[in-house]
Amino acid sequence: MIIKEFRIILPLTVDEYRVGQLWAVAEASKNETGGGEGIEVLVNEPFDREVNPPESPLIANGEEFFSGQYTHKRFYLASKVPGYVRFLAPKGSLEVDEKAWNAYPYCRTILQNPKYMQDNFTLIIESMHVQDKVNIENIHNLPPKLLAQREVIYIDIANDQLHIASDYDPSCDPRIYQSVKTGRGPLVGPRWWEVSIFL
Repeated sequence: MIIKEFRIILPLTVDEYRVGQLWAVAEASKNETGGGEGIEVLVNEPFDREVNPPESPLIANGEEFFSGQYTHKRFYLASKVPGYVRFLAPKGSLEVDEKAWNAYPYCRTILQNPKYMQDNFTLIIESMHVQDKVNIENIHNLPPKLLAQREVIYIDIANDQLHIASDYDPSCDPRIYQSVKTGRGPLVGPRWWEVSIFL
């Protein structure tokens, strides 16, 4: 098992991030759907202990979460890969199922490939959004054995280099951009979060 914990500091409150996350998910679904390809929403309804419960408890930062929104989506990826990959890919290998229990500020997402890999592939993403400067050492309450396996990776949205230069858009560069509405930004310096009033 591979365990990676990504710590991403953002110049937002947890409540502001929730609004942005909901917008981004809706926007991605809208942009990726059409022509039989993209994202198919199979289930989108509330969950609790009785209806659509997760297989194991949702626990993070010492708190258990019992209700929220459950979604089951299917991603059709054939149009997103080069033609030679489509030609070589076995039937069903380019479809991914996503089940998510969003109990914001905690969310568990499980990705699987039921038509090809079946039970041989499972990716579990557990997200916990906190008002903190990423100093919480065991936010996912991992037992000692798993905690010892965990690799922590910090992502600095202002200073980490893009891997693909064509992805760069100056209007989205946090080192340059300043919000007129909030007065936030630009994010300057190697440890910009230490002077941010929003964290």
